[in-house]
Amino acid sequence: MPFARLAAATTPTSHLGLGLAAVGRPGYINLGRDEDLGENRTVETLRTRTHDLLDAAYAQGVRYFDAARSYGRSEEFLADWLTARPDLDDIVVGSKWGYTYTADWTTDAEKHEVKDHSVQTYDRQRSETAELLGDRLDLYQIHSVTPDSPALTDKELHARLAEAAAGGVTIGFSTSGPAQADAIRAALTVTVDGEPLFRTVQSTYNALETSAGPALAEAHDAGLTVIVKEGMANGRLAGPYAPDALKAVAEETSLGADAIALALILREPWAGVALSGAATVGQLASNLHAAVVDLNDDQLARLAALAEDPHTYWEKRGQLPWH
Repeated sequence: MPFARLAAATTPTSHLGLGLAAVGRPGYINLGRDEDLGENRTVETLRTRTHDLLDAAYAQGVRYFDAARSYGRSEEFLADWLTARPDLDDIVVGSKWGYTYTADWTTDAEKHEVKDHSVQTYDRQRSETAELLGDRLDLYQIHSVTPDSPALTDKELHARLAEAAAGGVTIGFSTSGPAQADAIRAALTVTVDGEPLFRTVQSTYNALETSAGPALAEAHDAGLTVIVKEGMANGRLAGPYAPDALKAVAEETSLGADAIALALILREPWAGVALSGAATVGQLASNLHAAVVDLNDDQLARLAALAEDPHTYWEKRGQLPWH
């Protein structure tokens, strides 16, 4: 089974991972980013910030770390950290290919990343990832599969991915957009030599965007490990930006809105790992309180009412500025 080491972990926070999208590059779409990072966003400043987050996460029981080729220098920062800690053999490392980072370490680029799921892009990015992470890479995911993605039908690509799987790398995919459920169900039918190709799925699921839930349950039942990303809805469920209902439940539990938002994910029986996208050590510590949240039926009902139509949710997400 994929992530067997995570399943065997003894700490509750083994079900919380750390994603590096917010700290691997100077620009991202999270609300509150100016306050989180300030103006100093040099490569070395963000490298140090990333290492501090990784240290704090590991010390508190987190064992899954998630990067991507398009997250600026996230793979490089993670690789540096791993190299300095060769004795940490209980870590699971995931990365993603399919988007190329194009912002050149700026926050105001015309395009921050370019999507391409071709075999040529896979070959190039697989080589780039291997150069940095080597045999520390456990999971390689196709980044943001949609129902019309050629990655779902390209047999040559499937053969390449199966070859990587035969070499010991778990193969997965992530999804984005209002049709995530359709993409998940399509991916579940992809096989190579009669065997399912994908062993993990990483999807957006949170209090505002719940549409992928039934398909993620199906993926779990089919034997895939489910990773949940954007549990904080790019900051829309955090602190000052959280809906009133979420703030009220947070006050009732004496915890942060972020912990409540992530706890909603962890209570789903199909959720294997929920990612923290923390940009500060303080945010990470608050996120990790999700492992001990206990919500009653009334609180759950109030939070369930926050769900938006998926098209509305993704339209709002698409309007968030890079900063």
